[in-house]
Amino acid sequence: MNVPVFWKNAATVLTGTVAAQALPLLVAPVITRLCSPADLGAFSVWMGIVAIGATVATLRLDAAMILDHGSGEQQTCFSVVAYSATLLALGMTICALLARLCDMPQAQHMSWLGLLTIGVATWLTAYNQTVIAYATSNQAFGKAALAKVCGAATAALGQVVLLLVGITASALLAGHLIGLACGVAAAVFLLSPPRPRLAMLPTVSQRNYLRKHASFWRYSLPAGLLNMVAAKCPLFLIGLKFGLPAAGLYALTERMLNAPISMLAASVLEVFKRESVHQFQTLGNCEKAFMDTFKALVLLGCGPMCLTIAFAPSLCAWIFGEPWREAGDFARILAPLYFTRTVASPLSYVFFVAGKQKAELMWQVALFITTIAVFLAPIPLKQMLWNYAMCYASLYLVYLFLAFRFSSNATVNA
Repeated sequence: MNVPVFWKNAATVLTGTVAAQALPLLVAPVITRLCSPADLGAFSVWMGIVAIGATVATLRLDAAMILDHGSGEQQTCFSVVAYSATLLALGMTICALLARLCDMPQAQHMSWLGLLTIGVATWLTAYNQTVIAYATSNQAFGKAALAKVCGAATAALGQVVLLLVGITASALLAGHLIGLACGVAAAVFLLSPPRPRLAMLPTVSQRNYLRKHASFWRYSLPAGLLNMVAAKCPLFLIGLKFGLPAAGLYALTERMLNAPISMLAASVLEVFKRESVHQFQTLGNCEKAFMDTFKALVLLGCGPMCLTIAFAPSLCAWIFGEPWREAGDFARILAPLYFTRTVASPLSYVFFVAGKQKAELMWQVALFITTIAVFLAPIPLKQMLWNYAMCYASLYLVYLFLAFRFSSNATVNA
């Protein structure tokens, strides 16, 4: 793939991702004036649990889909993911209901709708991730982008309509479920992925597929799970220590700062996946793809970081309302961290291409331990966020160094 084709595909993904991310951001000023920080905090905690569950449900085999181009192997991948997602969804729903019946505080703060749909949302999210991976493996970037826009549009519209008619408690959650269902339906309709074959027990071909890609569920799954838990722990622990309003402010901060990652980094990632695999299989390394992508991400990430540091508090108060000004203070503190994450996240695929999942797992363990240590410390919230930003940014620099070494197929000692 030459440079013009790379950027053409990246632009296609970027267009769809920008639209998918812009729609929730455009309706955010309406949503923040119709619900409180506590409402957003409760919804974000539910979303965090779903995101963690979806990571487990895929067994990280959606990443393996890029390496297998045969229709039979891809159908097996869909079958394995559908089987694991179904089992996990049922287990999560049962555990959520039991937690409510046992009067656990965390379950008491969640609505009945949230408890009953946590498994469904996990299944839909996991399956959608697998379909998008299928689109990437077949270079169907345009159709995948259209499916993302469909899901985001219906979710944003559903949330606003439900809030306007007075359903405040569960409006964000119900709107998100509507968007998930529409997004999955649109992706299946546009991409026509292989239909999964479900059985009471995994078939021989499914067990063979799991053995073939054992490194993904042995190393990539724990690493991805630790990464997701580390990403959601701040939200959970802030809500636990400082209350749901503080969690809501932090959730809005995350939504603002994650937008550049979703719109820029995720778009480049879909193309980088394909190009890095191609170069590694033909040249024995993907150093050129790594450096081209690294330079592009640095240039694309500098602007949002500088704007956030300069104007975030005033912009938050003006766009979302005065009660949300403190979210801008949080964003200013965390901006350098999200810049390094914007650069590092797409390049992490090098660990899969080079077969270095074990090294990534070790790094994720360090990241998880650091996160827990920072947010359990008995210090004020803003000091906690300063420590979080500095520690995370430092670890991401180590991550980038490892990814660069592995892209050139070089070894890294302990």
